[in-house]
Amino acid sequence: MLRLIKRFELTENPRADILSGLTVALALAPEAIAFAFVAGVAPLTGLYAAFFMGLITSIFGGRSGMISGATGATAVAMVALVRIYGVEYLFAAVALSGLLQIAAGVFRVGKFIRLVPHSVMLGFVNGLAAVIFLAQLGQFKNAGAPAAEGLDLGALNILFSGGWLEGDSLYMMTGLTLLTMALITLIPKIPKIGKLIPGSLAGILIVSALVIGLGLETRTVGDMASVSGGLPQFHIPTVPMNWETLRIIFPVSITLAAIGLIESLLTLTLIDEMTDTRGGVSHECVGQGLANTVCGFFGAMGGCAMIGQSMINIKSGGRGRLSGVVAATALLAFILFGSQWIEMIPLAALTGLMMIVVISTFAWASVRILHKIPIEDAFVIVLVTLITILYDLALAVVIGVIVAALVYAWKSARHLYVTEGYSESGAKIYKLHGPLFFGSIAAFRELFDLKKNAHDHEIVIDFEDSRVWDHSALEAVDALTEKYRLAGKKLQLVHLSPDCKLLLKKARDAVKINVIEDPHYRIVTNYSREDEKA
Repeated sequence: MLRLIKRFELTENPRADILSGLTVALALAPEAIAFAFVAGVAPLTGLYAAFFMGLITSIFGGRSGMISGATGATAVAMVALVRIYGVEYLFAAVALSGLLQIAAGVFRVGKFIRLVPHSVMLGFVNGLAAVIFLAQLGQFKNAGAPAAEGLDLGALNILFSGGWLEGDSLYMMTGLTLLTMALITLIPKIPKIGKLIPGSLAGILIVSALVIGLGLETRTVGDMASVSGGLPQFHIPTVPMNWETLRIIFPVSITLAAIGLIESLLTLTLIDEMTDTRGGVSHECVGQGLANTVCGFFGAMGGCAMIGQSMINIKSGGRGRLSGVVAATALLAFILFGSQWIEMIPLAALTGLMMIVVISTFAWASVRILHKIPIEDAFVIVLVTLITILYDLALAVVIGVIVAALVYAWKSARHLYVTEGYSESGAKIYKLHGPLFFGSIAAFRELFDLKKNAHDHEIVIDFEDSRVWDHSALEAVDALTEKYRLAGKKLQLVHLSPDCKLLLKKARDAVKINVIEDPHYRIVTNYSREDEKA
């Protein structure tokens, strides 16, 4: 109960949270509409998703200051389902994806986000910054401009499609965008004023006032779609409750749940680093799942954490849960009461805001250190960045983690070696150095040669500086003992660590290794196949 009460407490700076929340709300509206168009659903479906995702994750999620809503990553995964089966199947899939995310939180699956290497994180933020930048280029195109035919290059598709603005329209859009960026950058540096209002909110309001006051011809939020509507209504998806429906929606739900958690948890990690605080990974999984489940039953398209809006919030001073609550409730108020005002905001002002987000999100230091870090890490950074731009975030992170893991396994496998010697009793001693696992067992086999041990009757393998990590290693040890047994040798395994001994004892039946603890060493394991005969 105390944790729940603490979750609702105001932050130390509620004014900053409220102002940053209002700024985020202004940026959420056009983004939600755009992603609704991507998914092939009505604009209000995206707006309601931004409201529910933002509100519920701010209250029940694991990271204060992080903003959730309808996102492009999840919208792309919805297109085929909506086109083939209709929006009701989408709502069912979103609800099911939420339940899967809740299960991930309950079983603490989210902790595996710790396995994402720093090189993948750098590629993630760089790729996402590039995707946000390319998405903003769409505002410099004529409304309804056709997409490029025959190309499937993710965010780069915008570069290959026609319909770019020309003449006065292009100059107006560019000028207002640059003006917004300048205001957002300079206003925080003005004494007193910079502390009263976030630069991002001030920039949007000033540029909007200029456009309205001077009657400048430029596109506005209202040119995209109307943001006017009523309260979202509870709605059970009208789909057949049978196995066929589950067969249709389950693959989509798995994809949505995975994409949502990957993007949300990576965003959480990024904000952790920026604010020098720590969010709750499992709580965030549950919060995201609860929000998506509610979306499915209220006619909303669901979503996940939005790195762009989260960066806007953090940069504007929004660090508490109140900022997310204000952003969500303000967005709903815009839908219910202030749609005519929101629709007057020029798209150039919001584009300028997102361009500032791109600049602050991109890890510029990663470019400077590419030639200083190991070439494998540099490759992973570039790879994840390119896949994020060309395809999608989830695929990029999965491939990046796999490549980084393979590189680590390969490098670790090359670090296995032995030092040789003899004991006072004349036993041949091999002291093993490095990890013994599936990647290093080939090198392990090559380290021992019966020809070299032709005159040695007792062989000792010292594991003091090594570890037996997996079943492949156990099999390799078992094969080695069998080889020495057939040669009439006695093999001893000494100085095994407690975790290695535990692994050997558990696998005794599987690999047929007889483990006997030596009372002299206490942590020494002796083995002799002759003991089995006795």
